[in-house]
Amino acid sequence: MNRRKFLKKSLLWGGSLWLPQSLWASGIAEAPPKSRVVIARDHSVFRHNRLDEERVSHLLDLAVQTYFNDDSPVRAWQKIVHPGEVIGIKVNCLSGRGSTHKELVHVLVERLQQAGIRANDIIIWDRLNSDLEEAGFRIKTKGKGPLIFGNDAVGFAPRLFVYGQAGSLLTRTVTNLCDGIINVGLLRDHSIAGVSISLKNLFGAIHNPNKYHLNAGDPYIADVNAFSPIRRKVRFTIVDALEAQYHGGPAYMPQWRWQFKGLLVGRDRVAIDYTGWQIIESKRQKMGLPSLKSEDREPNYIFTASDADHALGQSDPKRIETIRVSVR
Repeated sequence: MNRRKFLKKSLLWGGSLWLPQSLWASGIAEAPPKSRVVIARDHSVFRHNRLDEERVSHLLDLAVQTYFNDDSPVRAWQKIVHPGEVIGIKVNCLSGRGSTHKELVHVLVERLQQAGIRANDIIIWDRLNSDLEEAGFRIKTKGKGPLIFGNDAVGFAPRLFVYGQAGSLLTRTVTNLCDGIINVGLLRDHSIAGVSISLKNLFGAIHNPNKYHLNAGDPYIADVNAFSPIRRKVRFTIVDALEAQYHGGPAYMPQWRWQFKGLLVGRDRVAIDYTGWQIIESKRQKMGLPSLKSEDREPNYIFTASDADHALGQSDPKRIETIRVSVR
């Protein structure tokens, strides 16, 4: 097998060929297809400042169907999950009222069940039971329906995963319980790492996230995402951008939040983070705030995640296909 064929065979990512830019730019390998990111918005998704769950449902369907170019939301989800699997939904509940919206999670659970996943085989999870409860989720460790719990309910597997400069234990939810993970991040600013969207959401899977905030999280956030179970099991990313935060994150700061009224979806969480970062920068500029780079917290870990060593996705805007759609 020659080098070109070996690269094509060995560097499969996200169901399609992905090669680091350094390889295809130098002619070693053919240029990969662009990573697709769908931005779906509905300007009527809030009614009297309350989410309309039916419209959230239509919005999620539009986003996922557009991504897979399918006219059926169930068929689209069947390209992500398969009957008999246990699927984890990684939410982000660190910010209390500013956490993942329950309405979105409820709709996602319905679609997973329609795609053939049993309710008892769905796990909604985050770092701590208390975080989930503060965000309005009710802890459930047994019984019918989706289970809901934090890492403290199941503990961490004993194996130390190491990649680059990061070494961590992973929650048993990732290592032992789930076959696949739907990564549900938030569109928000982060006072240290610049942004916390989808890549940083996976810090909720490790036992020592506070250790990895030096240098605005670079390269640590990329390293954690390169841990083999995370790389292998994250199937799809949904960014809850129904409400977003452009400054003061990750804590809930209502004065710096706005209703973006949208979702970002895709398989490439690096491309999603790059896209979300640009949305936040644009909002900051509009509100008269300096760029993240000028505040010494540019999220360079996004570029690190796309380098030849990590090969997690695309950060080059020329290799990202952004599709914008709206609910009518």
